[in-house]
Amino acid sequence: MTKIKVKIADYEMEAELLAELAPKTCQAFKKLLPLKSKVIHVRWSGQGVWIPFGDERLGLSYENNTSYPQKGDMLLYIGGVSEMEIILAYGYCNFSSCSGQLSGNHFLTITKGKEMLSEIGEKVLWEGAQTIEIDYL
Repeated sequence: MTKIKVKIADYEMEAELLAELAPKTCQAFKKLLPLKSKVIHVRWSGQGVWIPFGDERLGLSYENNTSYPQKGDMLLYIGGVSEMEIILAYGYCNFSSCSGQLSGNHFLTITKGKEMLSEIGEKVLWEGAQTIEIDYL
């Protein structure tokens, strides 16, 4: 079980990679660490924040994919209809884009600090992009 630290603005949380359910996605994600970027609020999906990656691709296919991440679930959308992205649900989320329904690989789940997610989501919604840092714990 690989433990991960997720920091958004001044909020720190712990997460676990889901290596048994999404092994290829977890392996590709590890190569991105340490990851430092900005999260912005989702446009179409409801209560979530996301990191856009544009035209970047990791050569993945779908595994452990869903359109309905639960609070604290992080998905990696492999790209295609929309740009590659990582989305983190902080409440009800129906993963989609202006092109329609999307499905992303659920590869990480917040295990400690999940109670802060609603506050984080509201901060991103009303104050704009926030720094995100993801690395091994």
